[in-house]
Amino acid sequence: MTFSPLLSRAVLVSRAGSRSVFTSSKPDTANPNWFRVGLAFGTSAFLWGLLFKQHSTDVHEYKVRNGLE
Repeated sequence: MTFSPLLSRAVLVSRAGSRSVFTSSKPDTANPNWFRVGLAFGTSAFLWGLLFKQHSTDVHEYKVRNGLE
């Protein structure tokens, strides 16, 4: 006896009795969560700043090692 019929039946039963958490309420586009928006943009700006700083440090080290500076 294979497990595929048993598994398919179990999946159908489990999906019928559950509701997705992510679709329980629609997002309010007229009133965004400004804290989360600011946190997302702030984190992005911080990470870009770290990226540029690391890049300039790496370029400087490359120039020093190769006698270009």
